[in-house]
Order: sequence, then C-alpha cells, then structure tokens
Amino acid sequence: MGDRLAGRVAIVTGSASGLGRAIALRFAEEGATVVVSDVRRDPREGGEPTHELLDVPFVEADVSRWDDVDRLVTEAVERHGRIDVMVNNAGIAGRHSKPLLETTEEDWDAIMAVNLRGVFLCCKRAVAQMVEQEPVDDVRGRVVNISSQHGMIGPPGHVAYAASKGGVVNLTRQIAVDYGPRQVLVNAVAPGKILTGSPEQQDPDALAYSHARTPFWRLGRPADVAGAALFLASSDSGYVSGVNLLVDGGWMAY
Repeated sequence: MGDRLAGRVAIVTGSASGLGRAIALRFAEEGATVVVSDVRRDPREGGEPTHELLDVPFVEADVSRWDDVDRLVTEAVERHGRIDVMVNNAGIAGRHSKPLLETTEEDWDAIMAVNLRGVFLCCKRAVAQMVEQEPVDDVRGRVVNISSQHGMIGPPGHVAYAASKGGVVNLTRQIAVDYGPRQVLVNAVAPGKILTGSPEQQDPDALAYSHARTPFWRLGRPADVAGAALFLASSDSGYVSGVNLLVDGGWMAY
C-alpha cells in the first residue's frame, strides 16, 4: 500500500477486466478513490469482480454513448466532489479487427465507436469537469488514454484497430496542447503484448510471434501497464504532457 494517489478520485473505464482492472486495483493500493466502470461486471479472466474487491459501486457505462459517459462523470462528481484522473481504457478488437478487404463497415464502426469515439467522449466530459476544478499541485486534472504500439505502425491484418489507436495517440497530443494552458495534463500509455489471462490470448502462433518480436526476455504483465498509468496519474509526472509512453519491452525499438 502506498499514498501516491491519496485523496485523488480516478475513473477507470473498462475496469472489470484486463488492463483496466489492473489499473483500478493499483490506483486503489496507492490511495485513490476509484470509480469502476464497464459494460460487464465479471472479469473475462475470472476471479472476483473489481468493484467487489474494492468495495465500491459498479457503474455500467458504454463509452460510445454520450448519455452513459455524461452519467458516469456526473455521478462520480456528485459522489466524490471532483475527478482528478480519467483513465480511458475501454477498447475492443477481436472479431472486428481484420485486413482492409475483409473489414466491413460494421467492423469499422464497431471498433471506432469504442476505441476512438469513446475516448473522445470521455475526454470531452472529463476535461469539461476538470477545467472548472480547483488545482492540486498546479494541476486541475489528468487524463490517461490507453493507446497501443499498433497505433504507431501498420500491424498486419488490423486496419480498423490500428487506425483507431493511431487516432488516440494524436487525440492525446491535441488535447494536451489545447488544455495544458488550463492546467490539465493529458498523456497516453501504449502497451505492447500484455498477457491478461483472457482465453483469446492463448493462440500459440500469436504468442510465438510476440516473443520473437519483443526484445525483453518476457512478455508484458498487466502490472507493467498499471505502473505506467500510475506514474502519469500521480504528481511524479507533474510536467509530463502529450506523451505516448511505450510499455512494450522494446518492441517499438526493434
């Protein structure tokens, strides 16, 4: 247990499972009051639900819907008085992520709705709240977007996903530039191959490729991403803004 986020209020979208779950639990360990939100309650990798582990309410919210995002932030502010950190983690890929010629309009729209529109809506609503708050240590609020290494290259066969994450990378820079003067810090974390324990990550060929492509001796763990998010959410990152922090074991350096 630490105190790097003591007294801070943090919303983490997509925090029932995977990276969002790891981030929510790590933030709570560091003293944050965490708002757990997702479209499902049960972790995909199994185990006790995140909100039950933290003994906090669960807020069901689809980040692609403005009304849900508005309600998520409004309820958090009504309950806790402010929002210090907004972690935009919710995202999808799966069956909708394909090569260009196999990607339907439905595939494209499904991924963009969550991965890019969702981040846009959450940033819009959270920043609107943050700019009206009193600053703490010169900062009115911090936004941490979860991007991807695949938003910086052309990963074979994932046209909509790569485009959506590339959008997140530049949206992060844009909001950092526009709202830095109003004391809001905006950054992204770009995970590499992270083993979350979800069944869909067990493809032997995909794992072999990830090992061959990652210079570090092991693949990533959710705790690796949670640690980077914690840095960007805490006062330790007081002058860091507009960055896309790679957590990829050297994957992008290769």
